[in-house]
Amino acid sequence: MTTTPAPARIPVTVLTGFLGAGKTTLLNRILSEQHGKKIAVIENEFGEVGVDNQLVIQADEELFEMNNGCICCTVRGDLLRILSRLAKRTTPLDGIIIETTGLADPGPVAQTFFTDEEIKAHYRLDAIVTLVDAKHIALHLENAPEAKAQIAFADVILLNKTDLVSAAELDAIETRVRQINVAARIHRAREGAVPLSAVLDVGGFNLGRALDIAPQFLEPEYPFEWGGVYDLAAGSFPLVINEGPDPEMDLALLPVKSLAEADLAAAREAAVLVFSDWETSLQPGVPVRPGGDRQRLLFPSFPAVFPVLITQPGLYALFTQHHPDEFTASLQRVAGDSASALAPVWSHVFKPDHEHDEEVTSVGITTPGEVDPTKLNEWIGELLRTKGNDIFRSKGVLAVKGSPNRLVFQGVHMLFDGKFDRPWGKEPRSNTLIFIGRNLDRTALNEAFRACLV
Repeated sequence: MTTTPAPARIPVTVLTGFLGAGKTTLLNRILSEQHGKKIAVIENEFGEVGVDNQLVIQADEELFEMNNGCICCTVRGDLLRILSRLAKRTTPLDGIIIETTGLADPGPVAQTFFTDEEIKAHYRLDAIVTLVDAKHIALHLENAPEAKAQIAFADVILLNKTDLVSAAELDAIETRVRQINVAARIHRAREGAVPLSAVLDVGGFNLGRALDIAPQFLEPEYPFEWGGVYDLAAGSFPLVINEGPDPEMDLALLPVKSLAEADLAAAREAAVLVFSDWETSLQPGVPVRPGGDRQRLLFPSFPAVFPVLITQPGLYALFTQHHPDEFTASLQRVAGDSASALAPVWSHVFKPDHEHDEEVTSVGITTPGEVDPTKLNEWIGELLRTKGNDIFRSKGVLAVKGSPNRLVFQGVHMLFDGKFDRPWGKEPRSNTLIFIGRNLDRTALNEAFRACLV
């Protein structure tokens, strides 16, 4: 007896972005490409009279317009009806593009593909693609919460109209966008000119891609940006700091037992406590001593020299608020009339917690091991029930005890959809997940997830 495999679900791309970001321009580029795909376009315009349908190229694609309402609220029922109709086509589609109004919150649109069983059976949400107007986004982020939500929900961000800003402005804009959504892939474009592979059939959440973009996005955030371990003899070692971006810098100097990961982790956690506690302000020439206090170095002139006093030889971990390279800073050894920079025996660049864009942040968690499915369901259910409004997106790949396959999940606000995909095989079983939203408690999320481990 043979069985007929279920037809592949149709990928859906949600095209969003604030007013004037260039959504229709990108859509026209997609429709005019010789890609050979059969694509249906669902377009939403906020207003009593539809205009956008007259601006979209009338190719072979099917075009549906929903006006006099916003797709994320009043006309969501229309969206369901159109999707249901398209699912019954005799000639299957290769994809669907939903273009939202510039004022739409993409969250409820994405939720459509989690809530309705018929829709889930026929469609898969491939990606939310957000266009960003490089010229005006800074203003929009200040006075339009929709613009920030659109960036936070995105799997792909198209930084558009790059020809209207300087290179320095563009770098600053991309940095701010990245602070809101660290996991999205960002493409720079002029008039929406990007390869179709950048916006269509991109696979939504892709851990490898996210790590390629931002290798630190799964790391916890710390109140310091750099840490180095030095093997020091007893004596005085000048810490020389040259002019940099700030007139001061906080640091912590702590003894560390060894370079074993457990001892380095203990030193990191001790430094976190030091940075969150109190501080001693030091002027150049005043000694820096190892201990459990946070020391703020002040730079009234340059170079600023602070003697590091070591009474017991051994390994010492230095954690600094900013990267030493920003100040051409070095810990030095003096021999006679000459001084030379000491190289740390271990160093690491940390993900600093001061890089946030107001209240919208992302929290990444990665840990080996397996999760207990019962504990996981209970935690996810409680988390989304109590904090779902603040969690824009949640995504991950988990190793579930008793299952040889990976559990891949995506969530939008309070809705959660998880499916087992390919076997782990020889790949180490581990867990990776990310939350993007507002008012996220990093410590609480980490502790709660680790409580789900077997």
